[in-house]
Amino acid sequence: MTDHPSTPVAPSGGEHSNAEDAVQDARDDAVGERNRRLAHAGVARAEKLLMSRYGISSQQEAFDLLRRTSQRFNIKLHVLAEVAVRLPAPDAQAPHWAPSRRRRPEPPMPALRASGAERSGYGAVLKAALDRTLHLTGAEMGNVQVLESGMLRMERHTGLDRHFTDYFAFVGSSTTSCAQAAEEVRQVTVKDVAASDIFDEGSRRTILEAGSQACHSVPLLGPNGEVRGMISSHHERPLHDLSPDRLGALHELGRQVGLWLSWHRHTVVPVALDHLHRTVTGRN
Repeated sequence: MTDHPSTPVAPSGGEHSNAEDAVQDARDDAVGERNRRLAHAGVARAEKLLMSRYGISSQQEAFDLLRRTSQRFNIKLHVLAEVAVRLPAPDAQAPHWAPSRRRRPEPPMPALRASGAERSGYGAVLKAALDRTLHLTGAEMGNVQVLESGMLRMERHTGLDRHFTDYFAFVGSSTTSCAQAAEEVRQVTVKDVAASDIFDEGSRRTILEAGSQACHSVPLLGPNGEVRGMISSHHERPLHDLSPDRLGALHELGRQVGLWLSWHRHTVVPVALDHLHRTVTGRN
């Protein structure tokens, strides 16, 4: 299965560069349309859920409620929507969306402290995790993805061009190193992108055009060993094997950040949904 849109093939031979530009424009349009569709889908599901559950009259009103809650609690809108759809529905007279539970403490992340990074929320944790990964792998380009609705969604990146970040905004295909790392729940090193058989040609072209000749993907693992996301480093030159010490440090980083992501979704986000529930039902 591939989630990358099918696009026209560039003309060969002595055809003019404006024809190649038209093909690239068509590719960009197809990618843009896919990204808009997938980005809207999760939020739209949450809007419809709120309309059905609370009798809200329009999707716009439901969207405004989600947006205000997202801003108040400094939670990404798509994260709030994803958790809202996945959590069981509260009873009509329940005081909380999620069952009352003891708030678990934030899990420690000594792997991030090693880099001297300070964290203060979702975005800060992902940035610190990416910075630490790039330090360990010796790369200057990289990205962080989170698992959402069965796909890897781009959440943070550095050093990568717009074509790359748009093309890989949502990954549901097995024809990338990050998807293979997620499927096999292990680190994956691609020493030479141009020669690797992991990629389909669209993915290979996009990675090479971004200046990446090699990459390394590290799964972010939840408490039961499930994949919560992925961090990938991209390298300007073909890559040699990483040392066992570095692989061990990357594994521990992925474990700690994955546990934090799980904590965030199961502890922080439900607090925001409780507030939304009380707002709509008029309970204080």
